[in-house]
Amino acid sequence: MSFIQNYFAQTAQIAQGIDVAAVTRVVDVLVETRSRGGRLFFVGSGGGAGHASHATCDFRKIGGFEAYCPTDNVSELSARINDDGWDTSLANYLRGSRLGGDDCLFVFSVGGGSEEKNISMNLVNAVRFAREVGARVVGVVGRDGGFTACAADACVIVPTVDAALVTAHTEAFQAVVWHMLVSHPAIQQHEMKWESTK
Repeated sequence: MSFIQNYFAQTAQIAQGIDVAAVTRVVDVLVETRSRGGRLFFVGSGGGAGHASHATCDFRKIGGFEAYCPTDNVSELSARINDDGWDTSLANYLRGSRLGGDDCLFVFSVGGGSEEKNISMNLVNAVRFAREVGARVVGVVGRDGGFTACAADACVIVPTVDAALVTAHTEAFQAVVWHMLVSHPAIQQHEMKWESTK
């Protein structure tokens, strides 16, 4: 089997292995957040930051959420990193946004962050701050989910089928999952352009 055939076979295997109950719990948290007027904050690093930006657009435009992506504001992000450090940059953004009990933090991360390994401490501290103020936390992560999966109210873990492709598969399925979420009948409020064009 070629690499290409194997990659897509693994993709099908992952799709079959997604925990539907976990996805349903994320849907429930998102619906509850919007119904009580809460805001949605998307965070991630690297590819996760790109996903956070795109998802913010979709959940605002299609899902009717008040949604934000801290990494979209490069001036504030770089000022916080420069002055306070990378590890607290997202948590301090959330603090400045007065994140509270009605709000929800949505994390995209391959490893979910690890305090023990000192990996993605910006995400660890953001999740920890969200928990401290009573905000809900959801995520789509890979491997064992790390800190995010342990602390979240609901978390989808992308199954690992090939240790050499954890990042590629996780980041691909983060996009699959969030597009499914924003298309879910309980979340979607506005028709998408191409679906509305006859």
